[in-house]
Amino acid sequence: MALVVPNVGEQIGLEALVGKTAGQNLILKLFKNNYTPVEGTIASDLTVSDFTGYSNITLTAASWTYTAGDPGTLAYPQQTFTSSAGSQSSANYGYYLIQATSGILVWAERFTDGPYTIVNNGDTIKVTLQITLA
Repeated sequence: MALVVPNVGEQIGLEALVGKTAGQNLILKLFKNNYTPVEGTIASDLTVSDFTGYSNITLTAASWTYTAGDPGTLAYPQQTFTSSAGSQSSANYGYYLIQATSGILVWAERFTDGPYTIVNNGDTIKVTLQITLA
């Protein structure tokens, strides 16, 4: 499945491009419901994961790296979600980003080879964020 920038995320991006909206840090979350993001998706359509040891990850603007080209690419260092207990069975279907202050969904992506299931202490899910524009 491809990354989806829903309508609410498109508005954020376009308004930021022209300076109408101030930028915000983003929060990376995993979702556990069997859902495929679409253009009309909003944050409340996604159920945040809750396996033991799970916590959302705040992304800072300074850590994004832009690579010029056709297309141009914006990437963030790989982030890891780690279980801190065993005897679980927590299916995780994808990840999403919301704005830290507004809570508005920026983008979401369903794992193409998922879901990834957390079972054991130390199980991890790694997410590498990248977006391109041509």
